[in-house]
Amino acid sequence: IVSGITITDGIGVLGASLIVVAYFLLQVGRLESSSLSYSVANAVGASAILFSLLYAFNLSAFAIESFWLAISLYGIFRAVRSRSAP
Repeated sequence: IVSGITITDGIGVLGASLIVVAYFLLQVGRLESSSLSYSVANAVGASAILFSLLYAFNLSAFAIESFWLAISLYGIFRAVRSRSAP
């Protein structure tokens, strides 16, 4: 524990930060919602938050992050599929 924040809390905060930065970049036109990087950032962020929830469980946070991850994985699938389409 450093300054009252555990490693797992730090990982969760980094994940939340990644999601917020991705959303900000979307809003300012630096990312497109259909881009691979946007979906990857959201998937990694949600995964980090879910990891932190393994140590301090919260059902509602677990539910929203699980959906966030699932939707992001779908976005990754679509982005990869559109890149490989002729």
